[in-house]
Amino acid sequence: QVQLVESGGGSVQAGGSLRLACAASGYTASTYWMGWFRQAPGKEREGVAAIYTRDGSTYYADSVNGRFTISQDNAKNALYLQINNLKPEDTAIYYCASSHRFSIRTQPLKTSDFGYWGRGTQVTVSS
Repeated sequence: QVQLVESGGGSVQAGGSLRLACAASGYTASTYWMGWFRQAPGKEREGVAAIYTRDGSTYYADSVNGRFTISQDNAKNALYLQINNLKPEDTAIYYCASSHRFSIRTQPLKTSDFGYWGRGTQVTVSS
């Protein structure tokens, strides 16, 4: 079992920045991938970024590339998402997820490839 706890969400104005964090605990040794997903009201959950934990390779959804940066701190079992130039359409609940699969689909990211999820952190962007 893996436990994931997100933090760092909040309410910001358009153009601002946030850094989301995810603390992982439990059986993390078998984690190959970690990712960030988001879900806006009335919309499906979508993957925005993922990282292959073994070598740090990163993948981004086209809609966020250039504004979002995913990173990890293996010593702390932590995952981060830096979000710059926030837009009102970024408003959503952001979820951290981990996968014990060696290979996943990255374009687009699939929720079914990730077996462990946090409860999410709310990001609200006002114009």
